[in-house]
Amino acid sequence: MIKVGILGATGYVGAEITRLLSRHREVEIMFLDSRSYASMPYENIYANLKHVVKQTCTSVDLDKDLDDIDLLFCALPHGLSQEAVKKITNKGKKVIDLSADFRLKEKTVYEAWYGVEHKATEELNTAVYGLSEIYSHEIKKANLVANPGCYPTSILLPLYPLLKEKIITTDSFIADCKSGVSGAGRTPSEVNLFSQCNENLRAYGIGVHRHTPEIEQELSLALGKKVIVQFTPHLIPMTRGILSTIYIDNRKALGTEDIKDTLMKYYEKQPFIRILEENAYPQTKAVYGSNYCDIGLKVDERTNNIVIVSAIDNLMKGAAGQAVQNMNLMFDFDETEGLKQVAVWP
Repeated sequence: MIKVGILGATGYVGAEITRLLSRHREVEIMFLDSRSYASMPYENIYANLKHVVKQTCTSVDLDKDLDDIDLLFCALPHGLSQEAVKKITNKGKKVIDLSADFRLKEKTVYEAWYGVEHKATEELNTAVYGLSEIYSHEIKKANLVANPGCYPTSILLPLYPLLKEKIITTDSFIADCKSGVSGAGRTPSEVNLFSQCNENLRAYGIGVHRHTPEIEQELSLALGKKVIVQFTPHLIPMTRGILSTIYIDNRKALGTEDIKDTLMKYYEKQPFIRILEENAYPQTKAVYGSNYCDIGLKVDERTNNIVIVSAIDNLMKGAAGQAVQNMNLMFDFDETEGLKQVAVWP
């Protein structure tokens, strides 16, 4: 049994972590941090957890309240995790950060894309990128895990093995991605107003989305040289889920089985990756509320392109579910503990 604390516990991601850990057999939640809801019972904020999570939110003192935990989840916006991560790592404790603060290996790249000075460079140098299926060995030994972004997870899982094994040679990709509105967070804004999201589909952040350098960093590490991604995210009028469609120039004239065999080599024994049969394609409803990533593919002989489609729940495999999976790896628990929920259908 380990003791954990959650910073930013009342955002959507923090709430998902809380929900998952409330039924985790190896975890005791010590505090649920929230500045906005301090002293409020957690079940009054999230009605789905009534009679399940009985704690009251607290505004955590980072100098005093971190001593009695084994692991800290930081579910704070970028720029706000750095102080907490420095303090918890200085105490010799483990931390999983769900912001972007420790995902990018280069301080200057982070500052250029996020417009925030990075003040925890020592910790940045020790952080392990938390793509669970790819970096599991490193995660098991890590004290600081940088949980990946939701869009990057949906793109990296299908592409990383193909680049690492060099069965595809192209160094540029098109990734067309759609995300549910919960990806915009819980704070009300013009972006997530019902009247502007409902019956509306829009692209945003073309060429400037902050997940771009994260995607390119990891794909470049896989291939061993610089990779460029044309990444176009879209906001779609549904609550949860990401569907990513990736287009690859089929320069080696690969067949479907060539690609599928490579993916199976990496993922056949992975509990949360499902490679679909030929002519079957992922859909967000099939992963809704679960930690699965579904991957399907098609070799289009007419255009000589490989088309790969992946689907995840942005709040689960794209955030909280992967964070709990990483915690399980860090503490040598069953990797599926707390994550055995199947998708909700319909």
